[in-house]
Amino acid sequence: MVLLAADGVAIEAVYEPADFDADVTRDAAGRVPVTVVAHGFTGSVGRPHVRRAAAVFRRYGAVITFSFRGHGASGGRSTVGDREVLDLAAAVAWARRLGHRTVWTVGFSMGGSVVLRHAALYPAGASDGHGSAHDDVHGSGHDDAHGPAHTDAVVAVSAPARWYYRGTAAMRRLHWVVTRPLGRAVGRYGLRTRIHTSDWDPVPLDPAEAAARIAPTPLLLVHGDRDPYFPLDHPRALATAAGSHADLWLEPGMGHAENAADEALLARIGAWAARRAPGG
Repeated sequence: MVLLAADGVAIEAVYEPADFDADVTRDAAGRVPVTVVAHGFTGSVGRPHVRRAAAVFRRYGAVITFSFRGHGASGGRSTVGDREVLDLAAAVAWARRLGHRTVWTVGFSMGGSVVLRHAALYPAGASDGHGSAHDDVHGSGHDDAHGPAHTDAVVAVSAPARWYYRGTAAMRRLHWVVTRPLGRAVGRYGLRTRIHTSDWDPVPLDPAEAAARIAPTPLLLVHGDRDPYFPLDHPRALATAAGSHADLWLEPGMGHAENAADEALLARIGAWAARRAPGG
């Protein structure tokens, strides 16, 4: 499926039904939940780690995967977490048009920051589409142009707590890729990611500030203690901002994002969402 984000960018997306043999918890009307997966920077629907995550999440319901702008077969250029919230909103709205009552979002790294901002900017029950005082996405509003785009539970894996972090060698390399012409060429031809040349204007809602606005939507924060990009002060800052309604899992020996999330962890995430999301 090709979806259109609210700003007109074409987004490739894939829908997969729940595993036939899965013991899926259905709502009162017999509808299964759906997981919408938001990949990390340089990922796409076809990357093996994204496909592996989708296969595990199909044990708990249907799954939608998509490629953020500038990635895979999607149009546009990556804004590294800013306007990508519109891509996620389009995918969630598609899930609801397909008839799913319960939708949860799972994001990795850049996708983790996106699911946090999406949950803050698209709260349940808002349907006027005219935005809000804290809407930092130009023209998005609470609902996608094609229907409600709120989520019922949020999982952020390996997400940053603040923007412009350069405290690790891995993040300094990433900033070189994003901000330098030669780096963007490496991104395009080496990493198959097309990166926007403009700086953020305005700067998006900070991930920690977004986490503070998600309640009462259930939130799970997952982070590895060997993450080479973001040390443990990031998930702890997110958890502090989110307050008591958030769960924090610090995973021993885990590295970064979907590449480091093994099948057992993905299954635990799916089981958490099935317990916590309304209707699940």
